[in-house]
Amino acid sequence: MRDVLRLYHGSKSGIEGPIRPIGSAVNDFGRGFYLGDEPSQPLTLICRGEKPVFYTCELDLEGLRVHRFDDGLDWALFVAWNRDMIPEEFRSVYDGRFQALREKNDVLVGRIADDRMFIVLDMFFKNTLSDAALVDCLKALNLGNQYCALTGAACERVKIVDSRVLSEAECRTLREKSLRQRQRAIDEVERIRLGHLHDGLFFQEILARDAKGVAS
Repeated sequence: MRDVLRLYHGSKSGIEGPIRPIGSAVNDFGRGFYLGDEPSQPLTLICRGEKPVFYTCELDLEGLRVHRFDDGLDWALFVAWNRDMIPEEFRSVYDGRFQALREKNDVLVGRIADDRMFIVLDMFFKNTLSDAALVDCLKALNLGNQYCALTGAACERVKIVDSRVLSEAECRTLREKSLRQRQRAIDEVERIRLGHLHDGLFFQEILARDAKGVAS
């Protein structure tokens, strides 16, 4: 039985031509074609677009090289590396490992980082949230997983099975929903942060520890 997944993609203006691993390199997992297993996530991302289109897709993973991130520090550091959030003096500590991760795989799978998760990551990168609190936030927010097709071979395995243009009324409802979800996330993250004031490591401490490990 083939490993075919039903996934979702949102575009602010629609897909033109064949699916390709293009777009900004400064995304969670770098340059690639992104899909998610929760339909609500791409909807809230595209509801501010000029002509947002929501796609239902199938991804056939048969024979593809797939890396799945666990909830935790490695996922967060990889996102930080791709988003240029790691200070220049520490980037070389991670360059080899994370470049190899992209080069050796066709698809990367890990937690979705929408605007609610951006709150968490921003606090972590600013050293106000420990790694222990970060892991608890990932579990509590439970935003589903994103699939990043890194290669042409992976993109060829994506099949669009349905698409629809969002109406202005639907976009307005989604924008309001997004604001409510964001406020609930802020409240939940603050509760978790306060519960981890005295445990775990902060981003700067992790960078310094990893740099020391490479040097020794």
